[in-house]
Amino acid sequence: MRFRWRHRYLVLLILFAIYLLCYMDRMIMAAAIPFIASEFHLSAMEMGGILSAFFFSYALCQIPAGLLADRFGPRLMTTIGITWWTIFTALTGLCNSLGLMLVVRVAFGIGEALFPPAAFKALSAWFPKREVGRATGLMMTTNALGPALAPLFVAAVMAAWGWRAIFTSLFIPGVAMAVFGWIYIRNSPKDSKHVLKIELEEIGTSEKSLSASAGKADFAGLVKTPLVWWCFVTLFVFSIASWGIMSWFPTYLLKARGLSTGRMGIMASVPFLVGTIAYCITGFLSDKFFRNRRELLVVLGCVVAAIFAYLTAHAETAETAVFFQTIGYFFSTMAGCSLYTIPNVALPNKVVGSAIGFVNAAGQLAGFLSPLIVGYILTRTNDDFNVVFHLFVGCFLLASVSAWFINTRTDRSDSLARSAGADVPVQNRTAG
Repeated sequence: MRFRWRHRYLVLLILFAIYLLCYMDRMIMAAAIPFIASEFHLSAMEMGGILSAFFFSYALCQIPAGLLADRFGPRLMTTIGITWWTIFTALTGLCNSLGLMLVVRVAFGIGEALFPPAAFKALSAWFPKREVGRATGLMMTTNALGPALAPLFVAAVMAAWGWRAIFTSLFIPGVAMAVFGWIYIRNSPKDSKHVLKIELEEIGTSEKSLSASAGKADFAGLVKTPLVWWCFVTLFVFSIASWGIMSWFPTYLLKARGLSTGRMGIMASVPFLVGTIAYCITGFLSDKFFRNRRELLVVLGCVVAAIFAYLTAHAETAETAVFFQTIGYFFSTMAGCSLYTIPNVALPNKVVGSAIGFVNAAGQLAGFLSPLIVGYILTRTNDDFNVVFHLFVGCFLLASVSAWFINTRTDRSDSLARSAGADVPVQNRTAG
């Protein structure tokens, strides 16, 4: 069958670019924090505080951001979000004290919180259910590609202009992405002049109106849905480990393994580069073979990630540690991608923004706590990263147990949708 370009692919490409910049803006702090700590004379606990400041506001704003995405649609919320966080990314490079840095990073988190619910809602609106897993996987490759590029970007800019330029140099790309998002991402395919009738039929837009007249999402009904709560619990425990690794892996390579800045930039990127492949593979697998049991990929990914987190802790060389972490991150990526896909395909578009915001709040709360927990452990154990990786092992295993209780079988899709306070689209009954 010949490939035919559709406007929804351009929407996906723009969401991909925005999400990549989102993660770049977010993860450059993890790679830059050792240099900031050196200038500001910060302890490990204070470093953890800076890393967690973003997650404090990011986590608190997830549920309101989801409600706003359902109310106003992805176009407006995407534009506001990227403009907001771009401004505060640039301001991070102008900070001259720990207190000011904490305030700016908290404000930065508010802007970034607006984007994920809007992005997933856009995918739900623009793609038929049979393609949502692949679209989600492709968009979420940025969650690995961003952390992969961040250390390389930081190492290159640090060598030329210092750590402050790392943040200020991302202002213009952010403004450009805000403009592209506003022009090309509409709340519904029906609102776009670039979409032909044949594509509207493929997407099934009659079931997917995002206009205000579509009705309000029933948030009270949504939080009574067992699937949503099991996703919430699983993502919280899972993210303690995954965000801990992403936030501290560059510092681990510098301090525990003694790598230079240049080698750290290259080796810290390897697991995340491989993770981009995992997102693509997971999207395909979930749509092709696990449409009715996507939670099984979450269980498998968490178990294997736990095994390789343990092996990383006991690796004899830095190269071996990076190798083990690369395999572990591949499978943890598989788990994370599948976990975010589940609410998007199991629930109607009417409540997708609220559902993603609610579930993502768990992940970002964990993202707030994880750097603080790791910083505390390192302070009390004199920088013993083995203890930290053992914590990650336990978190991955607990997440695998919790994921087992997520039920995405099609025979329950109707009740899941009704408990979320929405009518059941026909596509939900056939797509899993």
